[in-house]
Amino acid sequence: MGDGGDRPDVLWAPSPDAAAATTMARFVGWLAAERGTAFDTYDELWRWSVEDLGGFWSSIWEFFEVSDRTPTVAVERGSSMADTVWFPGATLNYAERLLRVGGDEAAVVARSQTRGDRQMSRDELRDAVAGCRAGLLRLGVGEGDRVVAYLPNIPEALVAFLATASLGAVWASCPPEFGPRSVLDRFGQLDPVVLFTVGGYRYGAKDVDRSGEVAEIRAGLPTLAHVVEVAYGGPAVPEVVGWDELVSRPAPLSFDDVAFDHPLYVLFSSGTTGLPKAIVHRHGGILLEHLKALGLHQDLGPDDRFFWFTTTGWMMWNYLVSALALGSALVLFDGDPGHPDLGELWRVAGATDTTVLGVSAPFLQACEKAGVRPEALAPGLRSIGSTGAPLPASGYRWVHRHFPDVYLNSISGGTDVCTAFVGGAPTLPVVAGEMSCRLLGAAVEAFGPDGESVVGSEGELVVTAPMPSMPVGFWNDPDGRRFHDAYFAAFPGVWCHGDWLTITERGTCVITGRSDATLNRGGVRLGTSEFYAVVESLPQVADSLIVHLDEEGGAGTLVLLLVLDPPDTPLTAEVATAVRDALRTQLSPRHVPDEIHAVPVVPRTHSGKKLEIPVKRILQGRAVADVASPSSLAVPDALDVVARLAADR
Repeated sequence: MGDGGDRPDVLWAPSPDAAAATTMARFVGWLAAERGTAFDTYDELWRWSVEDLGGFWSSIWEFFEVSDRTPTVAVERGSSMADTVWFPGATLNYAERLLRVGGDEAAVVARSQTRGDRQMSRDELRDAVAGCRAGLLRLGVGEGDRVVAYLPNIPEALVAFLATASLGAVWASCPPEFGPRSVLDRFGQLDPVVLFTVGGYRYGAKDVDRSGEVAEIRAGLPTLAHVVEVAYGGPAVPEVVGWDELVSRPAPLSFDDVAFDHPLYVLFSSGTTGLPKAIVHRHGGILLEHLKALGLHQDLGPDDRFFWFTTTGWMMWNYLVSALALGSALVLFDGDPGHPDLGELWRVAGATDTTVLGVSAPFLQACEKAGVRPEALAPGLRSIGSTGAPLPASGYRWVHRHFPDVYLNSISGGTDVCTAFVGGAPTLPVVAGEMSCRLLGAAVEAFGPDGESVVGSEGELVVTAPMPSMPVGFWNDPDGRRFHDAYFAAFPGVWCHGDWLTITERGTCVITGRSDATLNRGGVRLGTSEFYAVVESLPQVADSLIVHLDEEGGAGTLVLLLVLDPPDTPLTAEVATAVRDALRTQLSPRHVPDEIHAVPVVPRTHSGKKLEIPVKRILQGRAVADVASPSSLAVPDALDVVARLAADR
């Protein structure tokens, strides 16, 4: 995986003093002192964490002081993962743990391209949540009711979410760039009683009016009893409760205890085929998982300001919010990350004294191609996170060149568990192109086609033991059939996530793309990320997407779509030859595409994921409406270009 055969290309490693100062090291010391369990290596610690589930997860509860009501039993294993019961009889409230500490220190630092800068102390955040909770009670919201939001990543979204959670009501959110169909496909499954919304927003230099979309969403949700408008951008929404009116009455901050498994929020799959899966996450599972992931692996603490670029429709927003439980301040950003140029997020990080910044792998690669020099814009960073797509080794090296002393934590997980399965640990070295470890508590393996565990070769990413952040189930799936089919059909009793994973002999991990988007070239499986790393390194190419069209009795057709730089540049024979030569020489002859087509844009979701499967299905003759909702796409008509290409082919 690193350069020089089996010799790893180590870019960064913590000094002994730095490693000893991490929360991970403190946790290991605490285990030795309090539990009498000692571990000399991370691998030993990981193996204990996935073999002794009760011991590990109860230690997370105690070490992070979830509550003073420590349960006597941590886990009851059922006949399957889905039957596992976590902390039976325990009660808690996710929002209470996040808002436990008050004070004058910053809790939220917000930047927006729609309005001026804002900041809230921990006391101000607690007061705002108390006021919003009281307002929701006046609107009749109670435990189990669904509260939904059509809001950008602004403080009001955070306050509304925490107030909803404090009541034991259930939250779901979409960013206002989603179209009405995309929103109704999600919220329509939940029968919500309250909708939070804005009338519009500003994206870069463009003012966006969403009043028409809000009207359509309201009309499509007949169970709504109230609409609350945050005055933010666009025209006023008629017949609503104003945000200021809702939160205006001072009230004591209180929390309703709920069961460990009580629904906290519903997250949705990308919605590229059929209705999105409504994935129900629980108060206790999310809290424990995020304390572990953010506290131990991200190494967040009270001295940090945590900024992950995200919208309210991506699980990374929920991941970001949980950093309040570690005492960290949140940096919220709403706007175009490319306006006025790709230095914007780095400038925001510098201006807000961000210490831990998270972005997508495609963003880092775009910054590399654009020649951005981020170290001058964000000098205070101690860690950079990457997710959303595999980060190639070249991306690791680019980050290291500009931030040689910064811990790069590339992670991979999913909405389904609202966390990462594999990623980094601040006590482990960072190797170019590899994620440092399997996260604690995640029994991750790579399975071959017959269900055998493989090391050193590619397999399906599976999880062989339950995790508390695995969903309660899907909304409106009473017999659990959809839930079972989504994760447990491929390997009975084992969670199959749909990613290709290689676990190296050193314990590091490499994700090579979605297994259902993988290319099968003459019986040889090829991951998509290696194509993109080569093709998108060419100066003529701005973006790309690769699919393999299977043909009965034949080798199939490998089709490459290119966005050229600039996008209106015609595809010449010279460019096509350069692409083929690069793939042939840097990868193999099997990687050379049969067809290359120039397109104006690569279809992506709002979170930046390429839509290989919908593109493949359209090129195989399916209609756009059958494979994706246009409003779930970053560019709504991006798949129409593919449909025209399919017709021409």
